[in-house]
Amino acid sequence: MRRLIPALFLFSSLFLVFTFFLPIPFSALFPPPNAGARKHVFLLAGQSNMAGRGPLSLAGQSNDLSDQYGPHLSVLRLNRWLHWETAREPMHYDIDVNKSCGVGPGLVFAKALLQKVHSANENVVIGLVPCAVGGTKIQKWAKGLGLYDSMVQRAMAAVDGKRGGGKIEALLWYQGETDTINLDDAEIYAEKMETLIINIRADLGLPHLPVIQVALASGEGNYTGIVRAAQKGIQLQNVRTVDAYRLPLLNDNLHLNTVAQIHLGHMLAQSYLSLLAELNSTPQP
Repeated sequence: MRRLIPALFLFSSLFLVFTFFLPIPFSALFPPPNAGARKHVFLLAGQSNMAGRGPLSLAGQSNDLSDQYGPHLSVLRLNRWLHWETAREPMHYDIDVNKSCGVGPGLVFAKALLQKVHSANENVVIGLVPCAVGGTKIQKWAKGLGLYDSMVQRAMAAVDGKRGGGKIEALLWYQGETDTINLDDAEIYAEKMETLIINIRADLGLPHLPVIQVALASGEGNYTGIVRAAQKGIQLQNVRTVDAYRLPLLNDNLHLNTVAQIHLGHMLAQSYLSLLAELNSTPQP
């Protein structure tokens, strides 16, 4: 027994050192069984309400909602090291860094798709690509800047055949609260958003890429109405808008609470499925 204790201590120490200095996440050494499967890929981009700030409810309490946003074997996420792993909340913990991330709409969205469309097909895998960063204006998502370029890089990695590959099905976008502070930002929002959609479609080689955006539920300034009008007024092909207005907020009156994020996830899924049905019935030019 005396010999066993030093051996266990040495093993534990080596394990901690190896894990601490490992240049890749430990999950990359033990990827999920379906990491190499072809995936239906969805990009999650925007700012804090897409990243998620909804508190994770505590198991065993009457308000526990974890079954709604809990992990699913067929839903993966692309982590910051571009490795696939089982998707869990908070989805953006390693993307929206230095922030207190929580429940967002992405995982609920993916599980809703599986339930409504793919429940009978156990081979379907959904890959979520978190890209959202809190407090970012639409101008920070311009082509050539870090946020946009990172989104494109992560999108391309998500469909890389060496990682299982797949197809990018849609961009889910929730952003704009920071653009409500200054009138100039609010007034150019529509132009900036349309440019972003045109650029991402061109850079990914997907001219008809569906975009499901969220019309703001809140804003940081006095020009929320102008940004909401801009969002709802975009007329580009294959763009749909889900309205988050009146969804319940946290005490900061800015971020959606957990119940709201669950509801939004289902709204996004329904909007995507409706658009998909239209696309399937009307061939694209």
